[in-house]
Amino acid sequence: MSNVATIFARKGGFNHLTIDPESTVLEALQMMANHNVGSIVVHDADRYYGIFTERNYSRNVILKNRHSSDTQVKEVMTVNLPQLKMLDSLEHCMQMMSDYNMQYLPVIDDGQMIGVISIKDLIREQVHQQKELVNHLQNYIQG
Repeated sequence: MSNVATIFARKGGFNHLTIDPESTVLEALQMMANHNVGSIVVHDADRYYGIFTERNYSRNVILKNRHSSDTQVKEVMTVNLPQLKMLDSLEHCMQMMSDYNMQYLPVIDDGQMIGVISIKDLIREQVHQQKELVNHLQNYIQG
């Protein structure tokens, strides 16, 4: 059964972009665009603060007529997100995202920020599991 650790292993590790909470939204958007991602972890040298997403930008900057160049990430990021752990199951992750209407959730183990799991990661893992099942059944049928 897949869990968060399995998903990270398939992703190739615990890579996640980070940005300082004092940085501007424009800086965050530029980093996100350069890396083709939809979220960035708000973190300084000492601790994790939250996640800034494209949704935060659209709802908390554009729709409120704020300017990306003079709005700090800490003013518009998502905080107090439910946290995942490395041994949480794929099903638990999907349930948490559904319950909280989130597309990204932080993975924190032993008080340390490990990374972020996205809805896209969960879909990829589900597809991978289905392909493995199909292959297993084909091999069983073919003997």
